[in-house]
Amino acid sequence: MRTKTAFQRKTGIILALDVADEDGTLKITAETADLVDAVKIGYPLILGTGLQIVSKLEKYAPVIADFKVADIPNTDRLICEHVFKAGCAAVIVQGFTGPDSLAECVKTANEFGGKVFVVSEMSHPGGDHFFTDGVSKEIAALAKKSGAFGIVAPATRPERVKELRAVIGNDLKIISPGVGAQGGSAADTIKAGADWVIVGRGIYSAENPRGEAMKVKAEIEELI
Repeated sequence: MRTKTAFQRKTGIILALDVADEDGTLKITAETADLVDAVKIGYPLILGTGLQIVSKLEKYAPVIADFKVADIPNTDRLICEHVFKAGCAAVIVQGFTGPDSLAECVKTANEFGGKVFVVSEMSHPGGDHFFTDGVSKEIAALAKKSGAFGIVAPATRPERVKELRAVIGNDLKIISPGVGAQGGSAADTIKAGADWVIVGRGIYSAENPRGEAMKVKAEIEELI
């Protein structure tokens, strides 16, 4: 079994749908679909609408399941199977659970033609409390060794994006949350080595979501 075609870099933008309203989510996704390379969903939306929302969203853009999977290998496998059977193109998992759990996530993703992104460091102010420099780099190195597709690195700390890029080289992709409401800059993050920036509230909470997405797209295009 395989998922639909995984996303590719076009605009460099991933829309984070951290909301629980189905109608509003589908409306914003439809308005911005041509401006983003993927949409990212998490527990708020899934708990509010059910996993079936994936089949509705994937008509507009590839879907990344931001479940930050972190459990024993067997449980990780079961979670990832549900994710990919639902039609997601990728899943975000934690790496601190160790190489065996991460390996199971990657193995399951490969069976479905999906991708795995590994959290190396989070974007909120406390995100580097336990994810220290050494830990983040060790997780990034583990992600590379495991065969993951990419890592998650914070747009709010572009210097960390640059350092983690040095760890993984060009073998893996980097997606970076924190642009917009958290204060991260799309331009600075891409310049630091990210492949995609993740924007949530800055787009979906705006009076004109499409207009805000176009601003981020223009900011990134200025770097080309």
